[in-house]
Amino acid sequence: MDKLTGQQRSANMAAIKSKDTKPEMIVRKGLWRRGFRYRLNHKRLPGHPDLVLRKYRTCIFVNGCFWHGHHVTMPEGKGEEDIVNSECCKIPKTNRDFWVAKIRRNKERDTEEQRRLAEMGWHCITVWECELKPSKREATLRALAFTLNKIWLNDHSVRKPYPKTEEENGMLMVADRTK
Repeated sequence: MDKLTGQQRSANMAAIKSKDTKPEMIVRKGLWRRGFRYRLNHKRLPGHPDLVLRKYRTCIFVNGCFWHGHHVTMPEGKGEEDIVNSECCKIPKTNRDFWVAKIRRNKERDTEEQRRLAEMGWHCITVWECELKPSKREATLRALAFTLNKIWLNDHSVRKPYPKTEEENGMLMVADRTK
């Protein structure tokens, strides 16, 4: 049972912010230390990604496990009792129908926004709140940096082979050093 009144609970939930959250700040500081530069909450892109790295054509979403239903299995068309909680996301027992519907809508919206970004040619990376716990934080930030570098290398790799030099064609050219 909820220990707070309806008004107190409403005030608590309204105080939760969507920008500059602790997990987002961890990712921002970790990327900045590694030399990555980004823009925050780009208004022209679908979903207003938390971080936008134009050089890498990458959007990073830092999601809270509860609000975005991390590892929660929600079978389509089944009853609310079939929903299975995960370690990092437990759906409240009070007002369960509301929370299930809200989390389901959030997951659907996230999927649609990432699909639209992919159609526009953007890479999307989602970092979950539970991956930023102190025991996993460094590994997550290292993996994120590795992924960004891999994206950049794949986007900027040579598409056509270099033309062969005279040396490779069987003719060795000697430079004229008399000048």
